[in-house]
Amino acid sequence: MRVSKLFRDKRARKWLWVGLAAYIGLQIYFVQEMVAALILFTVAFILFAIVAGVLYLVDRIGEWGLDWAGHQAKPAVDLARRGMNAVEDVSKKQLHRPRSAPAR
Repeated sequence: MRVSKLFRDKRARKWLWVGLAAYIGLQIYFVQEMVAALILFTVAFILFAIVAGVLYLVDRIGEWGLDWAGHQAKPAVDLARRGMNAVEDVSKKQLHRPRSAPAR
């Protein structure tokens, strides 16, 4: 049977058009599903990027705060070091007379 004879039959042409419509319908459905998936993944990626950006900003602000606190605390740290050096110097000195006998 030749193809030209096949398409002359009204019933065969009807099923050809039905098949073509089904194929186009499936392709449209597939494209709709792909677009829906693209939108969902885009939204998920945007949310992930926002969370990552917020975490990055919190980290940078924390580093800035620690740096600022370090500069603000420098005078107190210097004072504490001088105090510790003074206490160390006092602890090295003898607190009794050089030739005195210990108390019994």
